[in-house]
Amino acid sequence: MSELRALTERLVSIPSHDDETAAGDAIEDWLREHTDADVHRDEAGNVRAWRASENSGESLAFVGHHDVVPPDDSQVTENGAFVVAERDDRLYGRGTADMNGAVAAMLLAFRDADPERPLGFASFVGEETGGAGARHARSDGFDPDWAVVGEGSTGYSADGVLDVAVAHKGRRASTLTAAGASAHASEPEAGENAVYRAADAVDAVRDLDAPTADVLGESVSGSVAVTEIAGGTAWNVIPDECTITVDERTVPGERAALDRVEDLPGMSWTVDQDLPPMACSSDRLADRALSAVREAQDGDGEHVVKPHATDAGWLADAGVACVVCGPAEPGEAHTETESVSLSVLRRCRDAYERLAA
Repeated sequence: MSELRALTERLVSIPSHDDETAAGDAIEDWLREHTDADVHRDEAGNVRAWRASENSGESLAFVGHHDVVPPDDSQVTENGAFVVAERDDRLYGRGTADMNGAVAAMLLAFRDADPERPLGFASFVGEETGGAGARHARSDGFDPDWAVVGEGSTGYSADGVLDVAVAHKGRRASTLTAAGASAHASEPEAGENAVYRAADAVDAVRDLDAPTADVLGESVSGSVAVTEIAGGTAWNVIPDECTITVDERTVPGERAALDRVEDLPGMSWTVDQDLPPMACSSDRLADRALSAVREAQDGDGEHVVKPHATDAGWLADAGVACVVCGPAEPGEAHTETESVSLSVLRRCRDAYERLAA
């Protein structure tokens, strides 16, 4: 059994959907046992480590997370551990793709690289629930110049090919609330129908232009859509309130003009979640990361755009130049058959180590 496979299996087997402590303990213990790095466990539960260097220049950090979404019943053993199984050069189990496989590859690259400049490693908590760990780390002084976030970037340019994402979309979730005045439905003119006001707001959202941006020659297109609507209390009562849920996929530097909805009578707007997009701010990092990937897989790999928000958004928002590069393929994470390719994991470890050097 290879060291990479064994470490991935060890990390995947530890449940971390309700409590990340045990998974963080395993990562911290491994770093202290296998490296001479300065290892730190912060108040949020993040595991962070640095290898110092006598040379100046951009510092690089490998960044992952060790929390996972809740498993399917088939992914849990009778004693509560997570099932890990190998078939056809793939490891199956909750967290194999998102993202303990990448964390294992990063740990080994962090240990084995011969860097000329400061090299860091971080595994965050709370990525799956809004990035609490990343937000804490950046307020607690985690500020590498460059970061490689190990979320999935495989299979975008071609099946099985490891790519480098230089941008990803963010997500803003909003609630639009229409206020009206209730009345008996037999006398609708005596009230103010909140559903009608909400319908006007839906039309306004439908007419909004989705934002777009260019990042290092790659086009990023956002979207905005109404996804839920709820209002009314009874068949014979004019509704005095109606709420609309809006899902917006944001792009670097742009947002849809949802504030226009507040100009409509009786409408208010609340932002429930705002996960920032990411744009790589260093063409040197983007180019060097792609060179490392191409060296690891015989010339294949491209700069791509990732549709999903990651912790790279929080780091980029704090001024860290980021790329996303990891083994998960589109549609693989969070599924009952989640898995990761062992051959791509090996390429990831190789690429990470090349970039660190």
